[in-house]
Amino acid sequence: MVIEENQLKADKPQYDLGYANRNLILFALLAASVMYIEIMLTPSLHSIQTQYNVTTGQVSLVLSLYTVFGTAINPIVGKLGDIYGKKKILTVVLISYAVMVTLTSFAPTFNILLITRTFQGVGLGIFPLAFSLVREQFPRSMVPKAQGLLSAMFGAGLALGLPVGAFVANSYGWQTNYHIATPFVIALTILIIFTVRESPFRNPNAKVDYIGAGLLGAAAALVVLGLSNGSVWGWTSIQVLGLVLVGLALFIPLVPYEMRLKEDAVLNFRQLRIRNVMVSNLLGVISGMGMLLAFQSIVFQLEDIKPAGYGFDIFTTGVYLLPLAIVMLVLAYPLGMLITRVGVKPFLVGGSIIGAIGFLLLSTATTAIQIPEYLAIASVGLAMLMVSMQNLLVLSVQPREMGLATSMNTVFRNIGQSLGAPIAGSILSTFVFTVMVTINGHTLPLSLPTAAAFQYVYYIAAASFIAGIVISLVAHEVIGKKAHSEFALKIDTDSKQSVE
Repeated sequence: MVIEENQLKADKPQYDLGYANRNLILFALLAASVMYIEIMLTPSLHSIQTQYNVTTGQVSLVLSLYTVFGTAINPIVGKLGDIYGKKKILTVVLISYAVMVTLTSFAPTFNILLITRTFQGVGLGIFPLAFSLVREQFPRSMVPKAQGLLSAMFGAGLALGLPVGAFVANSYGWQTNYHIATPFVIALTILIIFTVRESPFRNPNAKVDYIGAGLLGAAAALVVLGLSNGSVWGWTSIQVLGLVLVGLALFIPLVPYEMRLKEDAVLNFRQLRIRNVMVSNLLGVISGMGMLLAFQSIVFQLEDIKPAGYGFDIFTTGVYLLPLAIVMLVLAYPLGMLITRVGVKPFLVGGSIIGAIGFLLLSTATTAIQIPEYLAIASVGLAMLMVSMQNLLVLSVQPREMGLATSMNTVFRNIGQSLGAPIAGSILSTFVFTVMVTINGHTLPLSLPTAAAFQYVYYIAAASFIAGIVISLVAHEVIGKKAHSEFALKIDTDSKQSVE
């Protein structure tokens, strides 16, 4: 591995706390803005389904294809950041993201909406690059707190995106949300260009694994398309089985190809052999899938008509989803501070347990008010899991590999999200009952999810978090007196090289 001269000068870096604090605020605003843009569409899923006359499974593609493209592009973005500089690539990603956000707002058909929304997934490359810059340019003692604040700002984006996005969509249409958000993305891009310093760590001889990223993205896309259209084409139809089987078959050449590439692979098996990296990635799948399962199901449960739903409008649905956002906003930063005292592992296990309990409670909800109450409990588990698994990852790998590690973690989290939306959508489209409704004087049949369909979705989410408990137990502690010697030594070495 070739390291540029400026990396050698980073052996004894001098940290500017003023710079760190200023840019932490900038990254926090960026995290909140991107999360706002992504979540503001969620309460409008039912309206988008009606507007474009598509099924529940098909409208889930609005969420899942976005993450599928993010899955494919993230390892490329992370590796390009390692090669050319993380700030430079972050700037390119932000510009591309602003263009896609603008185009999505003008989509005239559902297919065009899917295309622009899919390429909007480039925005998911923002977070691993930002997390890497924090790890490299901030003092190590500040990293857990910074990760906590950034995670809290995800909650802030949720807290604004759900009610505000729902209010705007309810009053002026969901496209207006995009018109409002675009100037903020442009402004943040300009600020990052002029205030953030370039990363001192480079690996210019690394190669970008375009083939691996393409295979991974294609495999995920085919599986997602198959799952999303199962209720339309039939679960045993040639189309559905063909898409799913071909998607799974693409993993057969992917694994040996990635193992042959070694350091330059999208799926870096050398890193995946590190226990903490694998634990963090598997928990990323679980948290991503759980969040999208909840969003997809709760929106339809609140907006569908009775008896299975509650018949709420978009704004009321956004308000009922607020507990998830508030919990993330209130808890994430304090959790980042507590982790430095208690350790990462207790939060991994505790978050998995609380998340499982929350989703099991959601499956028992019989009134509308119970949904936000039980969602708040599940959100506590999600917040604990997200903050702790990010710290587990960044404190378990070398700084010069941070771009690859964080982007690979985002890939796994995106895979979970990509599966969560179509799984929820397919279940809600399969277990249905028919009611007759009158539209413009015409009585028409309308298929709606049954109460059992929503329960099945929450059972799956709970089961995934129960699996997270087992996975969390095998992690090595990286903080405090109980830190595993392997990672204590590695962190100490990192501190001498790049952080302290």
